[in-house]
Amino acid sequence: MGDKILIIEDEKELADILGAYLEVEGFEPIIEKDGQDGLKSFYDNQPSLILLDIMLPKVDGIHVCKEIREKSEVPIIMVSAKSGEMDKVIALGIGADDYVTKPFSPLELVARVKAQLRRYQKSKETINIGKEKIIIGELILNKASYSAEAMGKPLQLTTKEFDMLFFFAYNPNQVFSKEQIYEGVWGYTDCCDDNSITVYVNRIREKLDKFGLNYIKTVWGAGYKFSI
Repeated sequence: MGDKILIIEDEKELADILGAYLEVEGFEPIIEKDGQDGLKSFYDNQPSLILLDIMLPKVDGIHVCKEIREKSEVPIIMVSAKSGEMDKVIALGIGADDYVTKPFSPLELVARVKAQLRRYQKSKETINIGKEKIIIGELILNKASYSAEAMGKPLQLTTKEFDMLFFFAYNPNQVFSKEQIYEGVWGYTDCCDDNSITVYVNRIREKLDKFGLNYIKTVWGAGYKFSI
């Protein structure tokens, strides 16, 4: 069998259908019906990707996503019956890599699974961090020219957005508080404005999201980090 895919879904029929489709594609599906068992299975099986429903018994999907993201960068695709924009923002904000609304096509979901696995593997393989140029996965940042590329296309950033993204990418997987970000990007902390940090992070996320890149993660209660 191929990569293990952990499906945490309390709708048995849906979970079985997804499992069957994934198995046909050569994956090894592991199905759990609630958040508590899902977390245990994550630790026991170390899956390559997780399909995670938001509304789950015992422990909901939001808490499951938060805990997994604190321990691992494994791709997480959130599945929800809620189609509101805010629910998507929350899911992606806590570290999910993709968000799918029910009802959906199993074939489409399998395609998203494959895409996330390819992106995750590529991001791990391509890492080159220098003082003036950073190449991480599909992202290239050139400080000498203040230019950026994503997926081979220009990424339009303001000067401060570039500075912040470069700061994050130069220190991958390190969690920074808003005060540390302010000091690292602006050079001082006396006038630290939490709202300014949030606005800049959201702008950068929106621009990266257009290319399907979700590098900047929220670490609840701590700050932000650039995950590769």
